[in-house]
Amino acid sequence: MSHVLAAVAWPYANGPRHIGHVSGFGVPSDVFSRYQRMAGNDVLMISGTDEHGTPILVEAEKEGVGPRELADRYNRVIVEDLTALGLSYDLFTRTTTRNHYAVAQELFRTVYGNGYMIEQTTHGAISPSTGRTLPDRYIEGTCPICGYASARGDQCDNCGNQLDPQDLINPKSRINGETPEFIETEHFFLDLPALSEALGEWLRTRTDWRPNVLKFSLNLLDDVRPRAMTRDIDWGIPVPLPGWEDNPNKRLYVWFDAVIGYLSSSIEWARRSGDPEAWKRWWAADSGASSYYFMGKDNITFHSQIWPAELLAYNGEGAKGGEPGPLGKLALPTEVVSSEYLTMEGRKFSSSRRVVIYVRDFLSRYDADALRYFIAVAGPETTDTDFTWSEFVRRNNDELVAGWGNLVNRSIAMAAKNFGAVPTPAELTAEDSALLESVRGAFDTVGSLIASHRQKAAITEAMRVVGEANKYLSDQAPWKIKEPERRDRLATILYVALQAVSDLNTLLTPFLPHAAQKIHELLGGTGVHAPMPEIREVDDLDGGPAYPIITGDYTVGARWESTELPAGRPLEAPKPVFKKLDPKIIEEELERLAS
Repeated sequence: MSHVLAAVAWPYANGPRHIGHVSGFGVPSDVFSRYQRMAGNDVLMISGTDEHGTPILVEAEKEGVGPRELADRYNRVIVEDLTALGLSYDLFTRTTTRNHYAVAQELFRTVYGNGYMIEQTTHGAISPSTGRTLPDRYIEGTCPICGYASARGDQCDNCGNQLDPQDLINPKSRINGETPEFIETEHFFLDLPALSEALGEWLRTRTDWRPNVLKFSLNLLDDVRPRAMTRDIDWGIPVPLPGWEDNPNKRLYVWFDAVIGYLSSSIEWARRSGDPEAWKRWWAADSGASSYYFMGKDNITFHSQIWPAELLAYNGEGAKGGEPGPLGKLALPTEVVSSEYLTMEGRKFSSSRRVVIYVRDFLSRYDADALRYFIAVAGPETTDTDFTWSEFVRRNNDELVAGWGNLVNRSIAMAAKNFGAVPTPAELTAEDSALLESVRGAFDTVGSLIASHRQKAAITEAMRVVGEANKYLSDQAPWKIKEPERRDRLATILYVALQAVSDLNTLLTPFLPHAAQKIHELLGGTGVHAPMPEIREVDDLDGGPAYPIITGDYTVGARWESTELPAGRPLEAPKPVFKKLDPKIIEEELERLAS
């Protein structure tokens, strides 16, 4: 058994999340985690809502509420939506817990003590109309390096170079379009140049990363500069140093505190489990655990450069040396699993421009597994991809309903009608054995593809075998067998089909957990096949306000292996597992989008 950490990007709590968000961090991490658990590994899947920073203040002011009230509201919305999608978090928490404050401050103190937090005078961007600090990502302008017109104040998405807001040509606020003012201010910077050699040595060992992620990450080393880790803002975690901690207008940078959430949420999970030291099985540098970080490509910088650099600094492994802090020497990421962008009907998702499908709205009209299937088979795994309603309907109707759903329905329906139970097979023919062998062989193939983050290839292979099983049924044509003397052959064909359905259901469980549980029960199974997350209301461990978490018992459920279907198990006529969609919804959804 191996220990596997699934560190899932933290959704920002300034509004509901749309399907573009969950296509990058949500569904891929859950498919991976469910497979790893089924394969017998000890998985810790953690995340939470990211609740500090200027965007929260901007949205709170717009809605006429305080930042905590806004964060509380959207934390609950996001928790409910991710649970409805079936995302199997061991713990989904938030960054406003006192536990998270303590862990973030501990990392800052040790990194500072090791010499990797340096105080510098810099220029901060201020909104002339409000006097409020503008974060780097809320400033856009022309990149001075490549000329890209929509570069952000922290980096250029076109050339990948790190930037400072004052470097931009014609900088503008994304909030109101005004030109920011730049004033002198004191901040702490992470000394990336002192960590660059250690960071580069580590990155060059990451040979099995997705090529686009590794190339981008290595390119970042070409222009390494100190990176500000504090901000002029009154909403966030206080800077834990004398002369700073009581300053109401200085806080830790939201991105410094957000990535630390992976560690703090693991510690919170351990504390809630009754074994406060359990988190070390995934985090200690000598634990042998593997850690995989799931996100969209706009967050690569923070996960392949900033977070590893902070860990190296905490461990005392940069050019300035140092000693690990009280948490001990911490493990760096095994892999940064970054997806590309999902667009919608040819346009970039934008809540402000109403080019958006929120998860909640989607799930109010369509099944969670229909969305999970689309993301798995047609999502932005390694290239930008486009969500269109016509393609969603086609995939649902032609593949889920007519392919997999049809195989399940007709196999169980014929067995229930003719035998009322899983029939007892007679001697198998070569065709029977070939199908069963093909299905059993898919466990190794599909499993290795999921483990290497090639989920599109994995589900495509599983559905290819579904096609083989459908062809087997069509070729054997059990519905044509009427003669009593051939009843043994009818029983054998239907048994083979049902065994194939049972194993294929296991293969598709990481992708389609809601349907997998239903199919397990249609096959006469009892108990939990695909464990589901649940929402629990909990008290803050250290006396803060109560809040909802996502958690669950994932020790139960199917294993990643072929399991013999017992003959004689009672069967009833099935109900369809998947819903066929009326093509009219394409026009309806496009009209809804236009309005």
